Amino acid sequence: MNDGDGGAGQAARPRRADARRNKEALLEAAAAVFVASGVEAPVRDIAARAGVGTATIYRHFPTRADLVIAVYRHQVEACAEAGPALLASAPTPYAALGQWIGLFADFLVTKHGLAAVLQSDNPGFETLHTYFLDRLVPVCGELLDAAAAAGEIRSGIPAYALMRGVGNLCIGAESDPRYDARRLIELLVAGLRRPE
Repeated sequence: MNDGDGGAGQAARPRRADARRNKEALLEAAAAVFVASGVEAPVRDIAARAGVGTATIYRHFPTRADLVIAVYRHQVEACAEAGPALLASAPTPYAALGQWIGLFADFLVTKHGLAAVLQSDNPGFETLHTYFLDRLVPVCGELLDAAAAAGEIRSGIPAYALMRGVGNLCIGAESDPRYDARRLIELLVAGLRRPE
C-alpha cells in the first residue's frame, strides 16, 4: 500500500459523512414540510427547506413512499435515542420521562399527519407499526422503570398502555386550535407520581 492509497481512504470518509448529514437534513426538512403541508407537498418545497436540489432527494428516495418511510423511521430512531440520553442528563428519572413523553407526543402529531399515507397498500408501510413498537416501548419501559426505582412514580405502569394513552390524547391536536393535548399529557404524566 502506498501513501496515495491512504489519502484516497481519508477522502472517502468525509464524503460519506457529508452524505449522511445531507440525508439527515433531507429527513428533517421533509418531516417539517409534511407537518406544515401534508405528505403530498411538492418535493421542491422539501428541497428548498433542506438547501439541496430536487435531484438530491430523488437520488436518496426514488419515490414519495420511500421518503415517507424514511422520515417515519428517522423520527422513531430520534425518539428512541432520546430516551437514554435524557435519562443520563435530566436531573431525575421522572424529569427524563416527562421530557421524553413530550418528544413522543411531538412525534405522534407528525405521525398523525402521515396516517393517510401509512394506511395505503404500499408493502413498505406494513412493518412500520411493528418497528415503532419494537423500538419505542422498551425505551418508555426503561424510563418508567428508572422513575419507579427512584421512588418517583408508582411501579407496574405498562409502557404500552402509557404510550397508547398519550397517543389517544394527541388525536386531533394538529387540527383543533382549541384543544391543548400537551396540557392533558402533562396531567397524565403528573398522575403517574407516587402518592405522598
